[in-house]
Amino acid sequence: MPLNPLIRADDRPGEMDEFSMSHDTPDETPDETPDETPDGTDLEAENDAPAADAEGGGPKIAASEEMEAALREAIESSEKREAEEKAGDPGGASSADKMTIELLSQELQDLKGLHEEKLAEIAEQADAQLRLQAEFENFRRRSLKEKQESFKFGHQNLVKDLLSVVDNLERALEHGVQNAGAEVKGILDGVELVYREILGTLAKHAVQEIQAEGATFDPAVHEAMGQIPNGEVLPNTVLQVLQKGYVVHDRMIRPSRVIVSREPAADEASDVHPEATPTDE
Repeated sequence: MPLNPLIRADDRPGEMDEFSMSHDTPDETPDETPDETPDGTDLEAENDAPAADAEGGGPKIAASEEMEAALREAIESSEKREAEEKAGDPGGASSADKMTIELLSQELQDLKGLHEEKLAEIAEQADAQLRLQAEFENFRRRSLKEKQESFKFGHQNLVKDLLSVVDNLERALEHGVQNAGAEVKGILDGVELVYREILGTLAKHAVQEIQAEGATFDPAVHEAMGQIPNGEVLPNTVLQVLQKGYVVHDRMIRPSRVIVSREPAADEASDVHPEATPTDE
């Protein structure tokens, strides 16, 4: 039974749906369906109502092949246009490459700065280590020198205190020899024995007497207590030792106190035994 174009789809939706399902054959194409009814009514406009009611459970009209072809053409055209835009913009890839190069260059500069900073730090640490090593070497030498000096001269304070004892023993021996009697002979011998033992002990510790009498005056080891005019010897010759001087190794502990000679004046030439004149010292 042919479809009456005068019957509206929304008047009899149930019959329209059954009729469409029973008379839809593969030979029918959308081109054979008339766009308008014999009275001039737009069939496509009339079919909008059932399409709008599809969500409500009404009849559905399948898309035509023409619409599908138009949709495919639109999709292909869009894809083609996108491909042409990508192919026609070579600067995009170049811009991305340029940005990558800039980032890599910045990273390289940062790494270079870090490398130079580490090199400077290593050089500073090496210099500090070298200075520390030099300071340690100086400290080691200084400590060794102080140790040697302490070993050589550590007892000089004790020697200074003992020298006064030696002086008193010498004075006692000189006085005893001048006023010695038979009754004190044994005592003097004992005192001399102690005196010699003390000198021997001092000699073991490198304590030596400064030989001053008859030598030329040396201010480094002699202390002039006075002057005597004497034409028989050269001026500044030590004539008399008032107090003996001593040294430990090459270091002086006490200078020798001496009387030195000077050139006699014209009125002093006849004097045989002139008295010593004190010096300014």
